Amino acid sequence: MRSESFNSECPLFLSYFFAILAFMKLKFLTHPLALIAAFFVLLFLYSRFGPTLPISVISQQRGEPLTVTEEGKVAAVPDIAKISIGIEETGSSLASVQKLINQKSKTLTDTLKTLGVGEKDIKTTNYSVYPEYDYRSPGSKITGYRISITYEVKIKDIEKVNEILTKVTEAGANTVSNISFEVNEETKNKLLGEAREEAVGKAREKAQSLAKAAGVRLGQIINISESQGITPRPITLEKGIGGTPEETQVQIEPGETELSVMVTVSWEIR
Repeated sequence: MRSESFNSECPLFLSYFFAILAFMKLKFLTHPLALIAAFFVLLFLYSRFGPTLPISVISQQRGEPLTVTEEGKVAAVPDIAKISIGIEETGSSLASVQKLINQKSKTLTDTLKTLGVGEKDIKTTNYSVYPEYDYRSPGSKITGYRISITYEVKIKDIEKVNEILTKVTEAGANTVSNISFEVNEETKNKLLGEAREEAVGKAREKAQSLAKAAGVRLGQIINISESQGITPRPITLEKGIGGTPEETQVQIEPGETELSVMVTVSWEIR
């Protein structure tokens, strides 16, 4: 074996080494630089031709954690609606159009309040004034003005959405857009908690299955993170706004909204 060879070779080699070193010291004692050079030459010869020293090195690195990502989902029926409702009018003079817009806006907001919409849930989001030009005449003469105003309306009684849309069109609204449905904060937080528990449970189950298949044991959770998502269902508009009184009865269905939580969990491996 190599260790036996080393035991037999090492004393002999060391004897030669120190004998040569003593000789070089006697020969070049008067020249220190020569002695230093001789030492490094002998050290090189020893490393090149001398016996191999038995050296054992043990290296261990901590393994990567077991990381699993899972998703939990719950369905919710929205109980809040948000709708953009607006009025747009044109006229020959700016003052007359502004007066008409103001009158119709008051009628519209009064109608909303009568239907149970709170004043704080009616927010003006746009007010625009546009000159109308006659591009056929020299200098593009202004022939009139167009004014539009838009309100964002939050309806907290979801059962009144269709009635409100019908009434506001009768009150003068001629633009309705951006209909969306939401779940109130209290209900949303509760449902997200349920989705979170489902996601964590699925992640733990998968991690335990993977650990068993790999022949390892799960340790402590060393990291956990999450992301949330809300996916609204398509909104159904059965009848449009406008036309005869029979045709102005709109039918909006809120459907369901899907709430989801994605969790990523990392475990120590033992």
